[in-house]
Amino acid sequence: MLLLDIGNSRIKWMRVEAGGQMRQDATDISEWAGLQKLFAAMPQPHKILVSNVAGDNAEQQVRAACAVWPCPVEFIISRAEQCGVHNAYDKPAQLGSDRWAALIAAWHYERAACLVVSCGTATTIDALSGKGEFLGGLILPGMEMMRRSLAAGTAKLEVTEGSWREFPRNTADAIFSGIIQATAGAILRQYELLAVPGARCFISGGAMDNVLHHLGLPVLKVDNLVLQGLQIIGQEN
Repeated sequence: MLLLDIGNSRIKWMRVEAGGQMRQDATDISEWAGLQKLFAAMPQPHKILVSNVAGDNAEQQVRAACAVWPCPVEFIISRAEQCGVHNAYDKPAQLGSDRWAALIAAWHYERAACLVVSCGTATTIDALSGKGEFLGGLILPGMEMMRRSLAAGTAKLEVTEGSWREFPRNTADAIFSGIIQATAGAILRQYELLAVPGARCFISGGAMDNVLHHLGLPVLKVDNLVLQGLQIIGQEN
């Protein structure tokens, strides 16, 4: 089984063989030619599942990269209910497929109320109840997007690398620390609203290490939560 998580910046993939053996890697969203060459050297999978949030062009590129095999490519969409998780979104299919797969993976890890946080191009903070119901979630700009928006929208502000400080005394540190506080504050606020003492916070994404140590919560760092959710979906189907 071949699983692909197509985000706005990165392509992550995992191949699951019989017996549970896995091979996985990640590459930049622009490296489609290299991915196609890599796949061409692999044996045919019996199933291909994809979460794609990068648009129609990315879908076409996935299909081209997987065209070396006759196996059909299945792009998952969020459902009203799947793999034990109930989707309370107003329009369930509009929930991002990456968020849906991550919620399914978190539920199978925990089987209890939890937060599911992804720190990527955007930061998403989603809540699961103790009954496996997706209660709802937040989407806010990712840390790098916040930094770039400040650089683009503020006259005479030079955005350079900064460091974390509780009370920053220079502009670079003020920007970096502000971004951390904004992200951590949103996570902590949602955790308070979940109102389940001791609930776990699952966190993933390329920028997670920046915020991880500023939460003071029971945190589980999971690098490929979306791929794990895809694997669970593939095995159920």
